[in-house]
Amino acid sequence: MSTVLYYIIPFVIVLGILIFFHEFGHFLLAKLFKVMVLKFSLGFGPKLIGKKVGETEYVISALPLGGYVKMLGENDDEEIAPEEAHRSFSEQPVLNRIAIAAAGPIFNFLLAFLLFCGIYLLSGYPIMTAEVGHVRPNSPADEAGILKGDLIEYIEDKKIDEWKDIRKFIEKSSGKGITMVIMREGKRISTIVFPKEETVKNIFGEEIKSALIGIVASGNIEKLQLNPFQAIKKGGEKTWEITYLTFLTIVKLFQGVVPLKTLGGPIMIGQLTGNLARENVSYLLPLMAIISINLAILNLLPVPVLDGGMILFCLIEIVIRKPISIKKREMAQKIGFFILILLMAIVFYNDLLRIITK
Repeated sequence: MSTVLYYIIPFVIVLGILIFFHEFGHFLLAKLFKVMVLKFSLGFGPKLIGKKVGETEYVISALPLGGYVKMLGENDDEEIAPEEAHRSFSEQPVLNRIAIAAAGPIFNFLLAFLLFCGIYLLSGYPIMTAEVGHVRPNSPADEAGILKGDLIEYIEDKKIDEWKDIRKFIEKSSGKGITMVIMREGKRISTIVFPKEETVKNIFGEEIKSALIGIVASGNIEKLQLNPFQAIKKGGEKTWEITYLTFLTIVKLFQGVVPLKTLGGPIMIGQLTGNLARENVSYLLPLMAIISINLAILNLLPVPVLDGGMILFCLIEIVIRKPISIKKREMAQKIGFFILILLMAIVFYNDLLRIITK
């Protein structure tokens, strides 16, 4: 198999699954509210294969960079027979229209949640152990007698299960002394550490004040075997963590903290999926979950032509108690389409620049 196919096939499969779940959300809610679905398409452009079942045509199209569910009455200039008006999308109550529009992103969040739950249930939950890999000289930890190789078991009588638990306790200490119990060569040792507030950089490169004690993790990874309830809990936590981080990244983009050059598009996704598939197909699942969350959030942005734009129109309709005029909707959609094209141009440019400068 050629190198190109190694990248294209995983990319098409991953994107196809994500798009299917997204569009299936719209489809399912439309059917639930008795809206007539005319077409369910995976991909855009020319039809490759298709079959009509009942009133809906199911299609796979040539360009695998999206998909759509075409419902009766979506377009303002569409002619609708009087006997079918009640099955038109535009004639649905506003809350029904919001639910149909939101269902696509919600199903992407659901897919990510199910993937994380499945991964943790079958493969275990990976944690970085609380073993100290390095102690900075003259730091609070050094002054408290903590050594490389020590395993931190308790902080203030709270069990430490993984390295990130240590950071939570230290950040909340506000410079006060904290009692730590460490395991060293089979013996438990208790010591008091006085964290110091220092200026550090967060994941976005911003300088922030944080309480530190001067230790670095050893980097040892262990996998905890979880029961179904624990896997569901951890799956939910991970889905929320990635969702929050993605929203925060978008905010930082608008603030100019995160540069536009860091954005990636289809080419970067293709490279990532291809590289992971060649190394181990199972590595694709966490990436698929992360991309699914990103796809959900992207579609929820209040930009006309996206699901978030439709939801915004509906919310405005609730406030002003009447539909937005066709002229205003068309103008907003043109602006939204321009924004979308501009965003696509930026990510394609970034992708090509990464290839050229490699």
